[in-house]
Amino acid sequence: MTRHTSFTSKNRLLRALPIADLERLVPSFERIQLTLRQSLEKAHKSIDFVYFLESGLGSVVATKHGGMTVEVGLFGRDGMTGTSIVLGDTESPFDCFTQMGGLALRVSADNLRKALSESVSLTDLLMHYARALGIQTTYTALANGQIKVEERLARWIVMVHDRVDGDRFYVTRQFLSMMIGVRRPSLTAALQVLETKRFIKSRRGEIFVKDRNGLIDLSQGTYGPAEAEYQRLTGIPLRKSPSLAKNTTPLWSA
Repeated sequence: MTRHTSFTSKNRLLRALPIADLERLVPSFERIQLTLRQSLEKAHKSIDFVYFLESGLGSVVATKHGGMTVEVGLFGRDGMTGTSIVLGDTESPFDCFTQMGGLALRVSADNLRKALSESVSLTDLLMHYARALGIQTTYTALANGQIKVEERLARWIVMVHDRVDGDRFYVTRQFLSMMIGVRRPSLTAALQVLETKRFIKSRRGEIFVKDRNGLIDLSQGTYGPAEAEYQRLTGIPLRKSPSLAKNTTPLWSA
């Protein structure tokens, strides 16, 4: 069997796999560009492909009657779609789509199932990831039910910060209000609170993280436990270093 020792990926789950497991998956991988709002899974529909993100962000969202949606899970290069496949199901109760475009490695659900049936180590790692994503979902529910909008927003920003390069990212206010399940006026007020505290700078769809530790403190303990569980379960560090680069400034004057 050819050993794919030259294979490289920014996906943290794939980087943690033994070479033998990569050899099972690499021939089936297709690297593709993901666009904003691209559907990765549809609720209650058969999952045909599984995506291991290398950049960008994916959202797992729940939709209630009337069309209102709220994000229940967030992942980037730390994760994957298709956790239902890993757990032995064929579909998910949630929609999943990209909230930031990027690159991903795509494998068919059938080929992933075959690889899982052949490898205990692959199955263990991906099941541990599925468990970690479930824990993240639990803390999202806690945040949505127990803390203020600005505190929920602070948690969300830090979670995104963990999964992007640098200290800035782009997201529209309309999209962000949908992600944290609030109306635009409430989101605008929350952004103003974070800016007044000098935790972030926000303008024209760009959020610049100025004080990560301040954001974490404001999140009232809802950020941190799920990230620690991710590392415990997978052995992979998730949290970005809390110290930001000195003299880093946003793209506009303060």
